[in-house]
This record gives sequence, structure tokens and C-alpha cells, in this order.
Amino acid sequence: MITIFKKELNSFLNSLVAYIVIGVFLALTGLFTWVFEGNVLDYGYADLNSFFELTPYIFIFLIPAITMRLFSEEFKTGTIELLFTKPLTDWQIILGKFLAAFLLVIIALLPTFLYYYSVYELGSQKGNIDTPAVIGSYIGLFFLGGVFVAIGLWASSLTDNQVVAFIIGALACFLLYDGIHQLAQLFSGSTQYFIAYLGLNFHYDSISRGLIDSRTIIYFVSVIGLMLYLSRLQVSARKS
Repeated sequence: MITIFKKELNSFLNSLVAYIVIGVFLALTGLFTWVFEGNVLDYGYADLNSFFELTPYIFIFLIPAITMRLFSEEFKTGTIELLFTKPLTDWQIILGKFLAAFLLVIIALLPTFLYYYSVYELGSQKGNIDTPAVIGSYIGLFFLGGVFVAIGLWASSLTDNQVVAFIIGALACFLLYDGIHQLAQLFSGSTQYFIAYLGLNFHYDSISRGLIDSRTIIYFVSVIGLMLYLSRLQVSARKS
């Protein structure tokens, strides 16, 4: 697994993909957080709601762009057959690729801690910001990034076409994050709650309030596990 992890991470860092994705992510979040309408400075009070509301939608497109090549390129070039001859299990291959892409997402998020520091310093009273909510929101983003990476990895395992893998990954991320949320709005009462509970948006909002519930953690880990398992099924099918 460590071998695959290092191989994929070096592949990212030795190409423009990682730098373009991180650059686009920081540019978009920076502009919407500090410049465009609805930015932090317009609110008149210290919070990062605009950043935490926007980032999941940026992730929906940027993370599938990272993951689309993970298996698709291997299938297209035939290097997957060489990989199968190595003393590696399917899980080691999948987890190595998953962790490399997930680390790239974490690296992209790290510079945004400067946003928190800036808002912390800019408050009319220094430090006048809901720090537990910010911590919860960042934890939510890390878990959401992990889910989207797992979905993108699964999408990449379905085809040898990177563009198709990107479209499937982005669509699946959107449906799980916002599609289920929008569907729930068509109902009311317990039905609405049950449908909303199935979606990523519900759990991301929950953890963003600073209340880290074990059920929310289990939900995110379960979705990641499910998508990785589906990826394993696809990889195993390629072997046979």
C-alpha cells in the first residue's frame, strides 16, 4: 500500500494537475470569501460561513478532476496488468490510491487556515469568532473530501475514459451532497428528515455547528467504506 501511495503522490506532484487544482481551489475560495458579494467583510461580524458553504460545491468538481485518472489511466495504458502482477492485494492498491488523493485534498485545505487567522485578528474584539464551529466545519470538510475522493476513485474504476470518470464522479458527488437534500424539500415531517439524513449535506451541516456526533462520523466512514468496496469489486472484475 505504501508503494502505491508514494507512486500516486509522486505522480500528482510531478505533474501540473496537483498545482492547478490547488491553485484553482485557493483562488475561488479566496475570491468568494474576501472579494465577491456576500464575503466575510460585508457581513460585519467574524465568521467563515461563506467559505464553508462554498467549498463543498468546489469540491464536487475539483476532487473528481484529481481522481479521474487513478484507475482510468491504468486501464487505458494497460499498466493495470503490470500492477496485478505485483505482490499487492486489491485493497492495498485501492487504499494507496485513495490516501494519495486524500492527502492532496488535505494539502489544498491547509492554506485556508489563514482565513481563520485573518478573521480572528480582524474581529472588533480580537478572537471574536466561534472557534468550535470553525473546527467542526474543517472536520466536516476533511470527511466530505474523503467521501468525494472515494466516490471519484469508484467512478475512475468504472471506465478507461478519464472524461467519463470525471462526469460520473462529479454527478455522483452532486447527487449525494445536494440532490438528496433538494429531494427532501419536497416532503415534510419525518419523511423529509429521513430522506435528508441519507444525504451528505445533512451530516456536513450537523458537524459544521461544532457538535461532533459519533453517528455523523460513522455515516461518513460508512460511505467511504462502501465506495471503496465498490471500487474493489470493479478492480477484481478486471482481474478475472
